[in-house]
Amino acid sequence: MAARAEVRWRQGVFPVASFAGYTSHFGSRLGPGGNLEPHHGLDIAAPLGSPIRNWWHGAVREVISDGGCGLGLVIQSGPYEHIYCHLAGSVQGGVYRSGAVSLRAGQALRGGQLIGHVGLTGSTTGPHLHWGMRYRGAWMDPARVLRAMAESRRRQPLASRRTPNVGQFR
Repeated sequence: MAARAEVRWRQGVFPVASFAGYTSHFGSRLGPGGNLEPHHGLDIAAPLGSPIRNWWHGAVREVISDGGCGLGLVIQSGPYEHIYCHLAGSVQGGVYRSGAVSLRAGQALRGGQLIGHVGLTGSTTGPHLHWGMRYRGAWMDPARVLRAMAESRRRQPLASRRTPNVGQFR
């Protein structure tokens, strides 16, 4: 897996603007029926309607509307596919819409671009983003990517870090 602390990870964007916590991890977990089942993603709690941003530049590979993921998107970024589930909005004719967002398969996206809003679609018990990730087709833990992003920012030389524009006082 390629999620090591490298300079390139600084380009990644945390996908939820209004982070409220993690509600379920990647890997095995107890399902609604009390049985162990695989969970191929990270559940990120956020208030209903919170903005969701694209993790990395890429293109929409698929618009999803089903009973599990609910409304969702699969975005291809090189060897990575990032999956966003339980979105608010609607899907009609292969087009996902939420507020000013309108996305279809093949559409190019920038990193950090608004791609939707937290909803309650599909199989969910509360508002959150299910964020899944595959690398070369194999499921991986998105938390590893988040850790690599954080580590790359920690290792960034102080001189090259952006300083906030707070104005100038005399």
